[in-house]
Amino acid sequence: MSFMTTHPRSRRAFWGDIRFFIGIALVILSILGVWLIVSSARSTAPVLQASRTITLGEALSSSDFRVVEVSLGAVAEGYLAPQDLETGMIASRTVQDGELLPSVAIADAESSRTTNIVVESAVGVPEHIAVGTPVELWYSPALDDAGAFDAPRILAGDVVVASIPETDGMLSQRSSAIELVIDRSDVADVLAAITGGAALSVVPRGAVS
Repeated sequence: MSFMTTHPRSRRAFWGDIRFFIGIALVILSILGVWLIVSSARSTAPVLQASRTITLGEALSSSDFRVVEVSLGAVAEGYLAPQDLETGMIASRTVQDGELLPSVAIADAESSRTTNIVVESAVGVPEHIAVGTPVELWYSPALDDAGAFDAPRILAGDVVVASIPETDGMLSQRSSAIELVIDRSDVADVLAAITGGAALSVVPRGAVS
């Protein structure tokens, strides 16, 4: 008389069921992961976008920005939302028109190391120089009252254009005056050059070797 046992068959069926459920669980987790990634990519957040070029050291105002909805994912915290803009904030670097406002581009007004000075450029202001352009300020010291000047030399190298006034008239033209953002450590030298009658020139950075 023979006896048959069903233990091995039952064990194989049991482990087969386990593998089946594990496979189902992995498929579900995979689908869930893809869904989370897609949902994260589709989610947007309101951030500030510059509506004009804002120069180094300039006070930040809500009127200088528009609110846009963008999908930034994990880097969203690196940009300012409308509620993050506070009174007393200034630009710690030039923010270009259309650029999203990053948190690294703002600073407290009390920490500002720059000021604005209007100078007269002896050679005029080149057409390709615009607000926010990095430039160098050169000067030629006056030698005498007859209009003779010494060789030109650099006066301030880390300068940014803040504004370029236009002359009055039917046909607006650029004047020789230009407003510059200058480091406070250079202010005394710049004012001394102006009062000393030196000829000042605004030159695009890197244009003079």
